Amino acid sequence: MATADPEIRPSVPGQQELDGSPAKTYAAAAKDVLDNPTNHVTPLEQYFGRGEDDAPRSPVRKMHKRNSSSRMNGHVHDTGESTSQLIVEKFQDKDGEHLTTVKQIRRSGQPPAKRKDELVSGRRVGTKWERSHIHFAPLSVPLQRRLQTLIVLAHTLCIASFLTSFFLLAAIPLTWPLLLPYLLYILFSNAGSSGTLSHRSNLLRSSSVWSLFASYFPARLHRSAPLTPTRKYVFGYHPHGIISHGAFAAFATEALGFSQLFPGITNTLLTLDSNFRIPFYRDYALAMGLGSVSRESCENLLSKGGANGEGMGRAITIVVGGARESLDAQPGDLRLVLKRRKGFIKLAIRTGADLVPVLAFGENELYDQISSDSHPLVHKGQMIVKKLLGFTIPLFHARGVFNYDIGMMPYRRPLNVVVGRPIAVIRQQEPDSGYVDELHAQYVGELERIWEEWKDQFARDRRGELQIVE
Repeated sequence: MATADPEIRPSVPGQQELDGSPAKTYAAAAKDVLDNPTNHVTPLEQYFGRGEDDAPRSPVRKMHKRNSSSRMNGHVHDTGESTSQLIVEKFQDKDGEHLTTVKQIRRSGQPPAKRKDELVSGRRVGTKWERSHIHFAPLSVPLQRRLQTLIVLAHTLCIASFLTSFFLLAAIPLTWPLLLPYLLYILFSNAGSSGTLSHRSNLLRSSSVWSLFASYFPARLHRSAPLTPTRKYVFGYHPHGIISHGAFAAFATEALGFSQLFPGITNTLLTLDSNFRIPFYRDYALAMGLGSVSRESCENLLSKGGANGEGMGRAITIVVGGARESLDAQPGDLRLVLKRRKGFIKLAIRTGADLVPVLAFGENELYDQISSDSHPLVHKGQMIVKKLLGFTIPLFHARGVFNYDIGMMPYRRPLNVVVGRPIAVIRQQEPDSGYVDELHAQYVGELERIWEEWKDQFARDRRGELQIVE
């Protein structure tokens, strides 16, 4: 091993074997490099640059020899790791002043050798759950929200629940003496179309349960103008949506404060006459104050009862678009089947009832369903079912009870039911076609006014404008 001697002639590492220079101490080598950096750089790469106007510019590299490996103290170290190299850049300006920059460049060595034994790994667990599009509800959901979900679920499945209860009882022979007379009573009863509202229960309609139902979305009822209780009215509800949750909350219950907004008005929400032939469910519907949408039922409700016995202060609510409109219920769109729907106009003229347009912002946003444009065969089959049975079944989905993506529960999206201004109607025994068209145009105009006035507040995520079709 060489001894440290301050008198030894300094040499640059890597030059010892070339010129036979003796070794020197690290301190002496470091001092010599600091005093004379240009004499002790190995390998040395110099750059010279001068512009046409004698200004410094990017240098041009001068070729030189390179050592293929690094040497230190007479020994070659080839570690396979990155090595360092000093590069001196010289510049000369027009005044002859020299600028020198020293850079250190690291060069990567050979890549590390591969292991002889390779590991083969299986799939990482849990990746499918991470990519899943189903988002489950957390366990820390407040009790009030759970109760809201329960009430909406019960209302959505009420027909199926009542039918299941009936068939379960029918499976018990001991109940037959009670069920058979009940079925005969349902078959011949006209309670849904008599217009007497004798089964209506204001206690049930005002129950706090319906406040939970309405706050699920949440839903609100808005009035454009007050209604005189000495008149009678035909409310036209738009759009139908999938299940018309907004119509039920606003006109079949007192959850949204209908009696406070329209005092002295007794409103009846109308549904299919076939619903009053379903065991148990028909009693529930009658207690909620629902009536049949048949012509007989409408005329009875608007010509009987009320303050004067002739329907004064009475009102009915008809979902004008019906089952056909439910097939066009798409989020972000509002297509109303109304162009050829004039039967409710003629009804209002025969009974002398004023027309009241109602537009529900958010009704179509509660469910997703298969588009009729992208699945024409499915749409054709649905129309055939409608002609045969009088109703159709939209292929829809929304959220579930314990998840937010799949199920039959409606989405939690705001419902804003806006009641328009009344349109005065003159009573006629035989409605004139010209007068029918005039009232129909006024009715459509009021719906368009509601849309234009409130769409920016209640339909901010709309994809299109209001369309009146068929």
